[in-house]
Amino acid sequence: MAATTQRVKYAAGTARPYVQRALTDEEFRQNLRDAFAAARAIYRELGGYGGISSVATRVAGDEEIHANLRRAIAELRQAADKIQEREQPKSHAFRNIALLATGVVIGIFFNPFTGRSTRRWVKGKVTHSDGSAAAGSPNGSNGLS
Repeated sequence: MAATTQRVKYAAGTARPYVQRALTDEEFRQNLRDAFAAARAIYRELGGYGGISSVATRVAGDEEIHANLRRAIAELRQAADKIQEREQPKSHAFRNIALLATGVVIGIFFNPFTGRSTRRWVKGKVTHSDGSAAAGSPNGSNGLS
């Protein structure tokens, strides 16, 4: 039990400088916004395609999607470099877990099968709405689909 408590304290202590920088560093937040915008553009490009094979074909051949993927990766790389520039941690466990969690969250939100309902559910939780049509939108879309 004491070992678990010590590990949790160590992990929290390791994460604290990253969280502080993420909260105060505007360039880091802008990099994340830009990466999210690129991912959203990719999702919009692929939104109208039905099957997985048609989506895969589109991803393989579309230069605009390739450019957006490169942009998203570059922005995430810059954000990671920015958050790590002041001091290197002794362990990369927190960074790896954070990157994995970010990838999983992005995967859930942009999953062609469950992404729309997941985003709608999260939006309802954040805005405390009941999931009915969004204000100003006749079809209830939230602009992310």
